[in-house]
Amino acid sequence: MKIDRLYTREGRDPFEDMEFTTSSSVIRNPDGSVVFEWKEVTVPSSWSQIATDIIAQKYFRKAGIPRYLKPAKEKNIPAWLQPSVADKAKLANLPESEQTTVETDSRQLFRRMAGCWTYWGYKYNYFDSEEDARAFNDEMSYMLASQMAAPNSPQWFNTGLNWAYGIEGPSQGHHYVDPGTGQVTQSK
Repeated sequence: MKIDRLYTREGRDPFEDMEFTTSSSVIRNPDGSVVFEWKEVTVPSSWSQIATDIIAQKYFRKAGIPRYLKPAKEKNIPAWLQPSVADKAKLANLPESEQTTVETDSRQLFRRMAGCWTYWGYKYNYFDSEEDARAFNDEMSYMLASQMAAPNSPQWFNTGLNWAYGIEGPSQGHHYVDPGTGQVTQSK
């Protein structure tokens, strides 16, 4: 695929010209009691309180992100697109209670999703060039932040957890098309 830039510029962070704000998310029962509260979440300034509440309540990863990460160093993948894994050497110096963190900034979530999609596309040769892959990554990140594109809920919850943070888990019955064989395959 050839990807033309419409909203971003080569060599610049896709969020550079966007304004972000730190906000709180509180969801209450009709009686006023608090169901959910998360202070200090960062979202685009243009977002409504409802959008802020949804991303904070539903889609931010709230457990298991290693505080320190390192590139997995996968062959034939550019440095900027390398998957991440826990940096066990650095984590070993921390108390167990401090070894993990959570997503609190929407840019983490946008980068996690767009980066994973870009990684898959690059790995399986969908892009004409590395520049097209980077353009796709930047454009998709921008469109997610601008609410111009929005995947379904399972994508927001799950996409990129392994690519961005090295998080693994048991199979949940999902299937995918194996790019090598073209066959529908159950996920491991």
